[in-house]
Amino acid sequence: MIKKLKIPSNLTSLAYKSIKEHILEGRLDDGARLTEEFLAKQLGISKSPIREALNRLETEGLIHIEARRGAYLRHFSIREIQDLYEVREALEVHAVRTGSFPQSLIKDLRRSVKRLREHLAANEKGKYIDEDMAFHAAFAGATGNQKLCEILENLQNQIWLFRRKTYDISSSDAPNSHDLILDALESGDRVQAEKEVSRHVSDVRNKLVDFLSKREAAAVSITRLARRTRENSPELVLQPLRVRKR
Repeated sequence: MIKKLKIPSNLTSLAYKSIKEHILEGRLDDGARLTEEFLAKQLGISKSPIREALNRLETEGLIHIEARRGAYLRHFSIREIQDLYEVREALEVHAVRTGSFPQSLIKDLRRSVKRLREHLAANEKGKYIDEDMAFHAAFAGATGNQKLCEILENLQNQIWLFRRKTYDISSSDAPNSHDLILDALESGDRVQAEKEVSRHVSDVRNKLVDFLSKREAAAVSITRLARRTRENSPELVLQPLRVRKR
């Protein structure tokens, strides 16, 4: 019996990167279905590396796979969103406490805040969120801990899936919050920097959770109202047609 050849790791990696980029660029609607057949045709490769790429994306929490149906964008409950932000807050506070922040890095981050304000003024949502993510990723990078960088990147990618639809909730506050974090780091006050990071992340979380909770409550109210309307509407009774005899 001839042994099956192993799938080249680079082919699976390329498929993974391509699909992930497609997701993070916001080119996939919530209800859109990703099948192995469709992706294999689009990328011009077999289904096996596609399958492995999708499994990896599911492990990272970006999609969920339904047997014999395909893959869909991950939907997060309010509780899951709270959990993601709580973990992010703890890790970023740790990064600020233990990282190395030379003046050269702080200057780079000041320029990042300037670009953030420019994207905000121009209403460039995609560029704004990319810059915001890069700013926060720099905290993890400052620790030199590669595993921490990977974990925070994955958290940010998951958060991006719902953040792209709630951009206006906290976008205007971020540049000022970033400046306060940098002010504390520049003055050498790590304790204050930790407080500013914690306040910034928790404020975004609280605003987001409050918005989603109200939206969810409104949806429930509309559903209940529609149900009561159907129940209270008089039933239409049609009388049988009478056929006239000639």
